[in-house]
Amino acid sequence: MDNQLYYGDNLEILQDNIPDGSVDLCYIDPPFNSNRDYNQIYNNIGKDVAQATAFTDTWEWDRAAVEGLKRFDLVKGDKKIPLKTKHLIAGLFKVLERGSMMAYIISITQRIIEIYRVLKPTGSFYLHCDPTASHYLKLILDSVFCENGGDFKNEIVWRRHYSHNDGKKFGCIHDIILFYTKSKNYTYNRQHYAYTNEYALKKYNGIDEKTLRRFRSVSMNAPGQGDAKYFGDKLLEPPKGTHWRWSQDRINESIENGIIYFTKNGVPRYKQFLDEMEGVPVQDTWTEFYGLSSHDKERLGYPTQKPEALMEIIINASSNIGDVVLDAYCGCGTTVAVAQRLKRKWIGIDITYQSIYVILKRLEEHFGKKIINHIEISGIPRDIESAKALAHKKEDKTRKEFEKWAVITYSNNEGTPNEKKGADKGIDGVLNIYWNADAEAKEVLFSVKSGHVSVAQIRDFLHVIDRENAAAGVFITLEEPTKPMILEAKSAGTVTIPLTGQSVEKLQIVSIQEILDGKRANFPLTINPLKKAERKIEDNQSKIVF
Repeated sequence: MDNQLYYGDNLEILQDNIPDGSVDLCYIDPPFNSNRDYNQIYNNIGKDVAQATAFTDTWEWDRAAVEGLKRFDLVKGDKKIPLKTKHLIAGLFKVLERGSMMAYIISITQRIIEIYRVLKPTGSFYLHCDPTASHYLKLILDSVFCENGGDFKNEIVWRRHYSHNDGKKFGCIHDIILFYTKSKNYTYNRQHYAYTNEYALKKYNGIDEKTLRRFRSVSMNAPGQGDAKYFGDKLLEPPKGTHWRWSQDRINESIENGIIYFTKNGVPRYKQFLDEMEGVPVQDTWTEFYGLSSHDKERLGYPTQKPEALMEIIINASSNIGDVVLDAYCGCGTTVAVAQRLKRKWIGIDITYQSIYVILKRLEEHFGKKIINHIEISGIPRDIESAKALAHKKEDKTRKEFEKWAVITYSNNEGTPNEKKGADKGIDGVLNIYWNADAEAKEVLFSVKSGHVSVAQIRDFLHVIDRENAAAGVFITLEEPTKPMILEAKSAGTVTIPLTGQSVEKLQIVSIQEILDGKRANFPLTINPLKKAERKIEDNQSKIVF
């Protein structure tokens, strides 16, 4: 099968598109219920030119929470939901009532139930969370997995920061990853960290005279009284209360190969060679790598991006080459990128089009443009009817997705949607272009309309362009523009970009049908929001280097 990337609500996609028992490994990193906003600032060239809120991970008791709670009703609820899970939700509701934590739990629990369904009997599940809600989520997971023959394996602690100032409490520097399996028969490949040079030199301080291999000296005996054995022509009793670790045949072979040697006191010991060791076994506390910093090469600027090292451990431990890996909150695509590199099949789901375009760009850059031919992309509008369906979604958390899709698609994945809640000052997105030889930037503004449009809106948007001192504007409309609208936009004239001398229309009107037909923006020297440009000075002149 091709790899699959879905744009939309992961609950609906799991229910409608992912078959029972089809996934080997699922990892999710859902937005935490930590009541904090993550602001995503892509660049700072000349001024803050591309700021967007990636998402707000606050939860509220809304219509989705109310509808979700009905599924857990003990009498009229969804019969597919385990009875113990329903009782647990009912009990938690009595304590937490109609608040953000309860809304969060209801949302995640519905998805956990679907993830359990799509896992193979040998499948594994990792849920990434923080201490704010991990104790509640473990109860939910116990009620879903352990009630049906599954098993809790680990509560993994990942130290994501070295230090953190949290005011009048101990710094919170870790996340929690809960590891469950669908049955007692599951895939598990032990993982190891490489030894540090310091550790290797200190512990493996012997050098074999014949092979020059580094080794450490290890005792031949273990607790529990045993019989005497021959070491060459010597019959040796083990020390009192111990036995020799190896069989007589293995001792004979090791003596012949020079693996066993004798100390000055005649005590047999064996050489454990460094080059035969896998390293330090990975335990349930991960401190060998931190969250990404601004200096990390793999960082994309995505606010909750996880390091690839984290996903390498999980994917290698709980899947094999060719297995199917699912991430139902795939964000900027760390899971799918690592799964691709490790030769797994993968399924990614995200509710924001911004994430979908980040993932596609990331995969193209890592694996080449041809990889897109092997990805089945679902949920993105392909015709005017599906565009209208997206535009008229009523869900509070998805109604801006139409605007984001329109801005990102028309701008060739280089525009940044405005994701601010509330008044947007008439701006639904921004595309930044280099304005002059000093690497100053100017904005091209976007306004996206899904309802009735008129010439008055064109006049209003021209006012916004002037007010913001923007280079130009793009007015995207689901309805076909009227003739007065087109004439009003033409009357605004053109602007000339000093860096290139190119003239562009001050205000372009673009219909959604034109975007579906392949029309794209053609502004010169755009600034990719996921990459920082370098500025070099050569021959006393500025050059923009991409």
